[in-house]
Parts: sequence; C-alpha cells; structure tokens
Amino acid sequence: MVALAHWGRHKGRTVKDDVGFWIEESVLAPRECDRLTERVCRDVAKRSRAGARHLMSDPAVSELAHDPRLVAMACAGLGASATPLRATLFEKSGESNWLVVWHQDTALPLASRFESADWGPWSEKAGILHAHAPAWALARILALRVHLDASAEDNGPLRVVPGSHRLGVLSDDDVFRVARERPSETCVVCRGGILAMRPLLIHSSSKSASATPRRVLHLEYADSLDIAPGIRLAVA
Repeated sequence: MVALAHWGRHKGRTVKDDVGFWIEESVLAPRECDRLTERVCRDVAKRSRAGARHLMSDPAVSELAHDPRLVAMACAGLGASATPLRATLFEKSGESNWLVVWHQDTALPLASRFESADWGPWSEKAGILHAHAPAWALARILALRVHLDASAEDNGPLRVVPGSHRLGVLSDDDVFRVARERPSETCVVCRGGILAMRPLLIHSSSKSASATPRRVLHLEYADSLDIAPGIRLAVA
C-alpha cells in the first residue's frame, strides 16, 4: 500500500483533486461524535443491517451538514455554492459486517423523472427517484465521510485508487481492471476525522476483523441542486 497523504485548501493548503480525496483529522470533538452516534444510531426502525439511508431530514444530521467546518470542506472541493444533498449512515461491527467490492458511486437522487440517454437506469428508493448519472454531473458532487468511530486497519476501512475519478464512468469490468493495475491506499481516519472524496473515485472496503464498530456518516454535497436546465437534485 502507498502511504496516505492528507490535503485541504480551507486550512491554507492545496486540495490535491488529481487524486480525488483528502482527509482532515479531528474536525469533530469526541463529545460531538457521542451526540451524533446517540441521535443517529438509536432509531433501529429506520435502519437496515448496514446502516440507514435518506437521513438529511433528521435535524441533527442537517445541522451537521450545514456546520461551517463541513461547509468549508465542501466549498474547498466544489466552490462557494456547495450545498448538502444526501446523508447515509454506514455501520460495520461484529454483528453487522459486509464486504464492498471495488466500485464507483454513480447514482444521484432526483426531484423528478426526465428523458435523457445520458441518465439511467432509474430506480426508486424509499420514495425517492434515483438515476445513474453521467461523469459531468458526478464531477459536481463531493462526499464527506464523517467518522463517528475510528477507522482502523482491522475494522473494514475504505480503500481507494488515487486518481481513478478522472477516468469517467467505467463498466464493472474496467473498475476491477483499474483496481488490479493501479496502487490503492487504505484510508485510516481517527474518530472525528473526515474523508472527502469524489464519487467516481474507485473504492472498496473489506469485512471488519474487529468487534469495534466503524460508523461513518456519509454526507454528499453538490455545487448546485439545479445541476442542469430541467434537472434538479433531490435532498435525501
């Protein structure tokens, strides 16, 4: 594995967007992680085995997504108009454990259906329309992965292929080929740290080999909800 590097323009450094990700440590204090974990993880009725989707309507999640510290990170990658779009909780533990193969994140939530050869296939998740998006739309999205627990080598941390987001939307076969041919990095992040990443960055994670939970609040931002004439992203 290649040694991991950290970047961030809003702290006086340069965002290395050629690699498609960067890490900021200690953004949230431990007490903030405790409060979010209690608030977001307690409602098991809304959760699947792997976590929970469509959390932007939760006041605590919305407050976090609009926190100036996170907005500054989003603006570092998207510009001053960055706005929260979608929130998902991922949780791995000894009881809830899974493998995620190499992939890109290509589906976006949309306010209404439209006809375009560049978008699709379409699906509906919990009443919200989604479609796989073209590369130009995904280039206007940035995810901030807020680590409510430390992400360590043994609890299924994210692995990424630096620079792979610049290859565009790839087929599954091409994703696996790139992952075989290019070096990957393991993103070990302390509790309260945030990993920023582009959705087309090829990434994966292994099963956890630890009983220690790894809970991540995955917040996505867009440079505008009106991503093109007649195409509006849905807040989820």
